[in-house]
Amino acid sequence: MIISAKERLKAFYAQFIGDQQVLILINADPDAIASAMAIKRLLWRRVAGVTIARVNVVERPDNLAMIRLTGAKLVHINDVKMSRFSRFVLVDSQPSHHERFGRVPFHVIIDHHPDTQPKAAFTDIRPRYGATASMMTEYLLAARIKPSVKLATALIYAIKTDTSNFEREALIEDIRAFQFMFRHANTHMVRKIEQSELKLEFLKSFRTALERMRRRKNKVFAHIGNVPSPDVLVLIADYFMRVDTVSWSVVSGRYEKKLIIVFRNDGIRKNAGKLARDSFGQFGSAGGHKSMARAEMPLSVVPQRIDCQDLTKVGLWIIRQIERSSARPKPKELKEPKQPKSIIS
Repeated sequence: MIISAKERLKAFYAQFIGDQQVLILINADPDAIASAMAIKRLLWRRVAGVTIARVNVVERPDNLAMIRLTGAKLVHINDVKMSRFSRFVLVDSQPSHHERFGRVPFHVIIDHHPDTQPKAAFTDIRPRYGATASMMTEYLLAARIKPSVKLATALIYAIKTDTSNFEREALIEDIRAFQFMFRHANTHMVRKIEQSELKLEFLKSFRTALERMRRRKNKVFAHIGNVPSPDVLVLIADYFMRVDTVSWSVVSGRYEKKLIIVFRNDGIRKNAGKLARDSFGQFGSAGGHKSMARAEMPLSVVPQRIDCQDLTKVGLWIIRQIERSSARPKPKELKEPKQPKSIIS
């Protein structure tokens, strides 16, 4: 059954009435921030108030630049009094993606990640889309809302980021959304955000990654120990993918008593999300898209024989887990039994 953008918008608006305070929850990254800004614009003058709260600490320089330049107003969930709100919205995530999300009774969930069948009065989950920002552009168009320059800029930057400039999975709908928002955006602001990638403190992690890099044919692995932010693992994994002979990069590190593993690949054959789940799903949260994925687990679940302070041992354990998962035989497809040849007497 095909649902039109107007029907989705109508069902979305049906979840809200004028005297409500709405809380939008996000795991703040460009797609989540832009999509939350779009929802806030959709609800302007329709509810009493809208607050955008993040569950994570924003440390990446480009994300900080995006928030500053687009005027996105975010608060941390620890500074929010939940009893103030009567409606809860989750965008660019699903409840299983973060422990803090699992405690909230969401009324609206909008996302483009793989469908985990979340429960809410209104859900719109479209995994084939390259970005949630593309979905939110369709809502704005259905509502006949002309976006501000800052909102349009946030949305095109989000689409560029989540599709890696349309090098990752994307639909024609992502391209149309980008084309529409491009007309209203400030491209100089986008360039400024894109150029704000590194902090000086990140360079030490880059040096460690280069020193500890291991090659396995076309794969690069690097476990770099303690990191100032999980975002540096993403930057390093993307950096390794720029090497002409590399089709996989797996970069890991420790942050706040967690082992975090970031996967990147060229998206041609293998599926990074599946590999992350198969290799580390038993230890914590793991998953993602075909060309990008992530796994997180408490250090306490790493086998006791491995000293988590020993970078070499942890790095080798990660490689072994991935290689074992890759080597597991795939279940054979059932074939139709051959029909006996007819015998003509």
